[in-house]
Amino acid sequence: MPVDAFLFDKDGTLFNFAATWNGWAAELLEVLSQGSQAAKEAMAEAISFDLELAAFNPDSLVIASSNDEVAEALAPYVAHMSLAELTDYLAQSASAAELAPAVPLAEFLDGLLARGKVLGVMTNDAEFSAKSQLQRAGVLDRFAFVAGCDSGHGAKPDPDPLLAFCKAAGVEPARTAMVGDSRHDLEAGAAAGMQRIGVLTGMALREELLPHADTVLPDIGHIPGWLDR
Repeated sequence: MPVDAFLFDKDGTLFNFAATWNGWAAELLEVLSQGSQAAKEAMAEAISFDLELAAFNPDSLVIASSNDEVAEALAPYVAHMSLAELTDYLAQSASAAELAPAVPLAEFLDGLLARGKVLGVMTNDAEFSAKSQLQRAGVLDRFAFVAGCDSGHGAKPDPDPLLAFCKAAGVEPARTAMVGDSRHDLEAGAAAGMQRIGVLTGMALREELLPHADTVLPDIGHIPGWLDR
């Protein structure tokens, strides 16, 4: 079936996950631990972050969980902030992260728009972070819909935020492709009745995504070729 719209995950899809978030996380844990090595190690274990390598492990909850869930995992070790304060701090901090686009985004997105496709973003990050990052990347205006875990539609793998995009954009789920780097993205796409494209710019391996996807591509830059085929 033809694809009229693309709904993109953000981290690991539009932006390379490791290149964007490993350095951010290392700095975040340093700040939140306030000089306590024990607190830093506990937080690193809670989010499965390798302090020695300064890198997320493939099983980290940060990869697919919501901003709220990450805050809840860290909160027991951050005595100087309430959960609400920590949640807001994570969103603010993430909004300023150094971004590593998976491909030259403006050129790629303009190519899809030129084909008449409707574009959206649904991330389990906070909406504020998502919009800030897309604005800094110079591509926020390419999207008809941008939602986060706190936008009122729910979070992946729940299909509701994906269906909210379809309703807002006036497109049928069956003619929409969910594009993501994690099982959460693809499971949400399946539950919403969408086509599913996996990409390998996150932490998941091809063999992990393939059972849940219609196709798995190296990165989003291969989507035009997939459309042409």
